[in-house]
Parts: sequence; C-alpha cells; structure tokens
Amino acid sequence: MQVFSAERIFTGFEWLGQHALVVKDGVIDKITSISEISTDNHKHFDDCFIVPAFIDVQVYGAAKKLLAVYPEAATLQLMYEEFLNGGTCLFLPTLATNTFDVFKKGIDAVRDYWNKGCKGVYGLHLEGPWINQVKRGAHVKDWIHSPTIEEVKELLDYGKDVVKMITVAPEVCSGEVIDLILSHNIILSAGHSNATYEEAMNGFNKGISTVTHLYNAMSPLQHRQPGLVGAIFNHPTATASIIPDGHHVDYAAISIAKKIMGERLFAITDAVTETGTGPYQHQPAGDKYECNGVLSGSALSMHKAFKNLVEHCGVEVEEAIRMCSLYPAKLLRCGDQYGKIVPQATGQFLVLDKQLEIVEVITL
Repeated sequence: MQVFSAERIFTGFEWLGQHALVVKDGVIDKITSISEISTDNHKHFDDCFIVPAFIDVQVYGAAKKLLAVYPEAATLQLMYEEFLNGGTCLFLPTLATNTFDVFKKGIDAVRDYWNKGCKGVYGLHLEGPWINQVKRGAHVKDWIHSPTIEEVKELLDYGKDVVKMITVAPEVCSGEVIDLILSHNIILSAGHSNATYEEAMNGFNKGISTVTHLYNAMSPLQHRQPGLVGAIFNHPTATASIIPDGHHVDYAAISIAKKIMGERLFAITDAVTETGTGPYQHQPAGDKYECNGVLSGSALSMHKAFKNLVEHCGVEVEEAIRMCSLYPAKLLRCGDQYGKIVPQATGQFLVLDKQLEIVEVITL
C-alpha cells in the first residue's frame, strides 16, 4: 500500500483539501482524510496539488524514432518514457497514411509491446488512408483512396483488439464501410475531410463520434457552406480534438471552439519527431515540424498543451485538466479507469506546483 497527499487533490470533478490517496496493487483503493492515515509509507507534497494523469490519443513518435519508420516495441517504449516527462501515462501511437505493410507492422509492434508487459499504450490510431486528397495536408497523396469492403475487413481482422481508432473522411467512405468499422467497436473520427455540412452530420448520426484536429485539414465554416467545422459545432454529442500549440490553430480560434463545444472539445499533441527517413521526413521548424515545407506535426507535450490552454486560451485550470485527461478517457471508453482520481481508477496521477509545473509523475 502507498499513500500520497498534497495541499489539494483534483479528482476530475472537485477539489479535495486535506485528503490522501491510498493505492493498492496499482489501483486507487480509497480517498480519505489525511488525519486517518497512520502508515509510514506516506508521501506528502507541500504547496502542490495532485491531478489525473494526461491521455494523448494522437502522437507519432519520440526521441527521433517515428513509429512508421521504426514499427517496433522498442519505439513504443521510448515514446512512453518520453511522454511520461510531459505527464502522459496513456496514449494511442498513431500511423499516418501509409502502406498496409507499415500498418500491419505497427499492429505487430503494439502486440509485441503488450506481450512484454509494458505500459501506457492503449491501442493504435490509424490516420488514413481513407481520407480526402483535397485535405491531405502532409499525407502522401499516392496512398490515399476510398476503401473497399474487402480491404477494410482484411485490416480490421489483422488489427483485432489493437486498432482502437481510425480517422476517415466520411465523404469517401460508403455507409457500409462505416457500419463495418463501427461493428468492430472501433472509434471513428472524421478528419482530413472536405465533407459538406450534410455529409458530416450524416456521418456523425451514423456513429462517427469525434473529429481529428479541429480546423486543420477539413472543410471550414463559411456562412453559405458550414462544412465539417460547422457540423461539429452544431452537433449535440460528437466531440473533437484540437492541437493547442499556437501554430496549428490560433489560440483565439480555440477559445471560440471551447465556448461553443464545451465538454465536447479535448486536447491532443499531434506530436511528431525529427526524422530523415521514410515518406514523412519531419524537420524542426521553430517549435513545430514541417515535411516538405508543409506543417506536419507539433512539438507539444500534453503538459505544454495543458498550460497553453490555461495561459493563452482562457480555459480554467480544472477544465484544461479535463481536456487533457477525463474527456480523452471518455472517448476511449475507459473513463472508469483513467482520467480521474476516484476509487478503483488506476494509480496514475501528476503532482503540480502552483505555477502548474510538473513536480512528479506517479504511475503505479
């Protein structure tokens, strides 16, 4: 048993003062008053607060190891170790549009990683190749196409229980394809899409539950053509990720989206890493990355995303924490275990000081 306390604890829903977390076998056993704690195995953090650990549902590599180039368990371990420094304890490694051979190797890498008993990888996010060439961004044009039922079945069968999320353009996928993917309990996200408002709304109503990096690589909101942005703003339940680095999206645009969408908006890093190998040769360009002169990924950590939301977008600290933890957990359908500090949730949380800097990352 281990016990942790701080000046305050944010559970994801409320602040608790003078309380402690009791963790047994990697799970929060109870939250109780500090006065009731008598164990010697008690760590207290003065002038700090404890919050849920962060979750990133879209990230491509770390430490100059892009998963698409090095689809190995060792790459996933490097990613996990680096992301821990930024407060991320759970993530979806992501593969952008590529060959099916690379996708399959990525699936194999996740399985191998799990078989080794390693932590932090919830599953795989495939961003493409069933997207719209018009909104491809840095994605390789030659691999983008509309899917057939046969190839979807092949990929889903190969990636069973590993592929958790797929980004598609709803206008290039038939209703039959969307139904097939959803039947495998996979989260479908609309992205790299030139969908009309009607096409996007139809996709959401069929079961597409979220949008990949709001504003980026999608049909914009215009007064006569509301597009995918207008559809996600207007839909009652669909959610959207956003990249709060100040490059992918202006901070004012994030603030506008937050006021409209409320709890339906959450943060991702969309982070890549420097690489000179393979089709996606991301090169540093200030505090972002470019591929062939096109913005191709961020240099964010989730901790930096969290701070940017607070400092530049006017988001309250509590809500910024939820955007980086509770809301992604809900999307991944693991909100009973992650993204909050309650009994029976996993023992993963962050200790922050009053300047919002990370003092310690605790994962048990």
